[in-house]
Amino acid sequence: MVSETAIFAGGCFWCVEAVFKDLIGVDSVESGYIGGHVADPTYKQVCGGDTGHAEALKIVFDPARIGYDDLLDIFFATHDPTQLNRQGNDVGTQYRSAIFPQSDAQASAAKAGIERNQADWPAPIVTTIEADDLWYPAEAYHQDYWEGEGQRNPYCLALIPPKLNKLRKGFAERVKG
Repeated sequence: MVSETAIFAGGCFWCVEAVFKDLIGVDSVESGYIGGHVADPTYKQVCGGDTGHAEALKIVFDPARIGYDDLLDIFFATHDPTQLNRQGNDVGTQYRSAIFPQSDAQASAAKAGIERNQADWPAPIVTTIEADDLWYPAEAYHQDYWEGEGQRNPYCLALIPPKLNKLRKGFAERVKG
């Protein structure tokens, strides 16, 4: 099996992780930080908004089972790509909507994905396509957050179930049973 990697930033990485974790063809997900100027940033530093990093998700997937275009469409359907540097109450560049292509083909697909998904939104999509950069895994307690602490966290309980409902409604054939 040949795997590929996709990196998306769509607000709080806990919420993005919960969506992509249960997709057929997704082998692993990892929450982390990308696109900044501080080496080995911590969650506290990134949340402070001064490192330039985005909270993001690294997705390792089997392109024979789920395509990059499918991942893009799910990404655009499960967060608000029209909000600049925010998702809901999370405000700052660390919560920006961004795609970090891992190849020229992914960069082209990302541009096409923005155009394809624009019709679904009443305002312009502001998702940026940014250069691949150093990836820093988030601290261990952020990984698999929804399955553990997240289901007791009021913030997650308010935001993640609606995203999962959108996923199940719009992409039911892609969700692991």
